[in-house]
Amino acid sequence: MADPVPALSAVLAEAVEAGVCSAAVAAISVRGRVVAEAAAGELVRYADDSGTLAADRPPVHQDSLFDLASITKLFTTCVVLGLVEEGRLDLDAPVADVLPEHYASRRHITLRHLLSHTAGLQPTRRAYLEIPGASVEEQLDLIISTPITQPVGGPYLYTDVGMVTVGRIAELAGGAPLDVLVAERVTGPLGLADTGFRPSPATWERVAATECRPSGFVRGTVHDETASALGGVAGHAGIFSTAGEVLRFGEMLRLGGSPVLRTSSVKEMLADQGATGAPFRQGLGVRLGDPAIVGPLHDGYGHSGFTGTALVVSPSRELTVVLLTNAVHPLRGRPGIRELRHAVSSLGAELSRA
Repeated sequence: MADPVPALSAVLAEAVEAGVCSAAVAAISVRGRVVAEAAAGELVRYADDSGTLAADRPPVHQDSLFDLASITKLFTTCVVLGLVEEGRLDLDAPVADVLPEHYASRRHITLRHLLSHTAGLQPTRRAYLEIPGASVEEQLDLIISTPITQPVGGPYLYTDVGMVTVGRIAELAGGAPLDVLVAERVTGPLGLADTGFRPSPATWERVAATECRPSGFVRGTVHDETASALGGVAGHAGIFSTAGEVLRFGEMLRLGGSPVLRTSSVKEMLADQGATGAPFRQGLGVRLGDPAIVGPLHDGYGHSGFTGTALVVSPSRELTVVLLTNAVHPLRGRPGIRELRHAVSSLGAELSRA
C-alpha cells in the first residue's frame, strides 16, 4: 500500500458513521515500526441514552485514553508471571497456599487454573448488589469466596471472578496493591506514562466516554461495575491507556518480554493450556487465535475488551495491531464491533505483506 494511513482512517470513520462506536483509535506496527495510526470520532458524542447529540463534542486524538476493559487481564498476568520468576508464586501450587481462608477446602485449584479459566468459577459475581453499601474489602472477600460450580480443569468457562482472585493473589505475593504492582513491574519499565488504573482527573478531558447511567455518562472511571465497586482497581478490568502505549505493550510480548518478563515466561504465557470448549485456544490470561479479534491473523494472540477494544499480536507476520473504541457509548449492545476488529486486523495483515 502506498499510504496505509488513509485506508485505516477510512475504516475507522466508516465505523463511527455507522454507529458502531463514537470514537476509535488504531495503531499498527510491522517488524517493530509503526506503519499506520489513525483516529476518528468524538470523545463525547451523545447527550443522553436516546442518541441526542451533545452540544460539545470534543474530537478524538491519537493520545486519547480509553477504558481497556478485559485487556487489563494481560497486565495482571504479566505481574503474576513476574512474581513466579522470583519464586513468590507457583503456577501449579494450590491457590490455598496464598488464600487459605477461601480455598482451604479446594486445594486442587491452582493459579494455572485461574489464569486459563478452567477453575470452574462462574463468570461474574455482583457483590455490590448482594451486599449494598459494603466496603471494598467485604466485596472482595465475597467474590473470592465464590464457590466452584463447574468441573475443575475444564471445560473453559470465562470468568472475571477468577481474574479478580488472581489480582488479589498478586497483591498478597507482591506485597503491594495491584495498581502499584502494575506500575512498578509493567508500565514503569516500559515507559507507559498514560497507562494505568484510575486516570488522573487532569487527563479526563482526553478520556473517551462510555455508557450512560442514571448518574450520567461514565468518563474517567472504569465502566465495569465490579471493578468500579472495588475502587477502580481489579485483576480483570480497570486499566486505561492510549493506542500507542498498548501497541508498545504488545510489542514487548512479541519480542520476548524484556524488560518486563523473561522469554521463558512469555513462552509459558502463550502456551496452549489445553482448555476445551472455547472457539479459541487459551494461554495464561491470553487468548490464542480468538476468531472474534484476529480476522485473517490465524496465529494471532491477545485479548478483547467489553468496551470495544482489542490487541492482536501475530508472531509470524511480526505484526501488532491495536484498536481502541468506546462501543458502549451511549449504551452497550451496539452491533458491528466484531466486523470493525476484523477490518483493522485485515488491514494489518495486508500491511505485513508490504
